[in-house]
Amino acid sequence: MSEHDLADAHVEPGGPSAVHRLGTVTVRKASVSDQDNNAYLVTAGDGTQLLVDAADRPDRVLGLVGEGSGTLSAVVTTHRHWDHHRALAAVVEATAAPVLAGDDDADELPVPVTRRLTHGDTIAVGDVDLEVIHLRGHTPGSVALALREGDGDPSPGRVHLFTGDSLFPGGVGRTWSAEDFAALLADVESRIFDRFGDDTRVYPGHGDDTTLGRERPHLPEWRARGW
Repeated sequence: MSEHDLADAHVEPGGPSAVHRLGTVTVRKASVSDQDNNAYLVTAGDGTQLLVDAADRPDRVLGLVGEGSGTLSAVVTTHRHWDHHRALAAVVEATAAPVLAGDDDADELPVPVTRRLTHGDTIAVGDVDLEVIHLRGHTPGSVALALREGDGDPSPGRVHLFTGDSLFPGGVGRTWSAEDFAALLADVESRIFDRFGDDTRVYPGHGDDTTLGRERPHLPEWRARGW
């Protein structure tokens, strides 16, 4: 993936969505807060949609859902922190969509959770399955989602990861103890970097996208600095 491709994915708070077409699947990204929180909409070929993080500004999030012109099948909250679910109650009220969240974070959300996610679960969006990856350390129940481009084909293509606040350009998410940092880095290494290739695209909870290939050389640096 080129630097130009990543630059094209930049979004501004209140600005237009970035749109990525991955065969029959479309991913839309919008920045919905002054903290540059990202909300993502995954639309399958049959119009079924999954929203990742109803972070803030319900009207903007619902507008993102409307851009997909499909049926919202569920809302996933990547982790319990308040800035990632400020619009969740309003979005659920407007759409009646089921709410999904990591098992260890589910009780901290402002609405009842319909499905509690654990490591290795899958979430069906039309004919596409997203894999749930539990990443411990930023919060106890943080989850990432893996979407395989061309899922359903004999040889699926590049992987796309929605990582919440567990992995960003330049490092893992914030932690509050050495033990939490060690746990998060270990999970990110074993459950992400050891499994997926360098062309894997990372869609974080704030800010710009990156790839595993861009970040992989810096793993020793992250480990040495401790954050």
